[in-house]
Amino acid sequence: MSIIEEKIIQAGFILPQLPLVAGLYSPAMRAGNLVFTSGQLPLRNGILVEPGGAGKVNDANMKEAAYASRVALLNGLAAIKSLTGTLSSIERVVKLTLYVASDHRFSSQHIVADGASSLLHELFGENGLHARSAVGVAELPFSASLEIELIVQCKFPIL
Repeated sequence: MSIIEEKIIQAGFILPQLPLVAGLYSPAMRAGNLVFTSGQLPLRNGILVEPGGAGKVNDANMKEAAYASRVALLNGLAAIKSLTGTLSSIERVVKLTLYVASDHRFSSQHIVADGASSLLHELFGENGLHARSAVGVAELPFSASLEIELIVQCKFPIL
């Protein structure tokens, strides 16, 4: 178990098994020392973790959505581990993109993204600080409330 996985446990989570892919794509791809994840939903044991039991995020459920962003982030880390073999190879988190299925006039996507961003900082310290986009969208696959993509830089070229 890597130090990062130990920190995940200390934060009250476990690194999940890689979720099944829902199409013709790879959960993560390498380009040089960068690893890009495909979009990751807030799935736990194949079931969506949804704020308020619904797919749309609004002012009333954005704290629950921030928690769901952490669940999606962990799925992204599982995708990275499936490619690198260990989370210890992550040198820096480069970028996090969060898509939020938003109710009409909801404009606090950045607060939802803070859930995932704060966990990255907790796990990786200063190397977890990253560029970020938080975007409101009308719909996401499986009527999920949010979807996360990550770009990380690895310490060494992955073979």
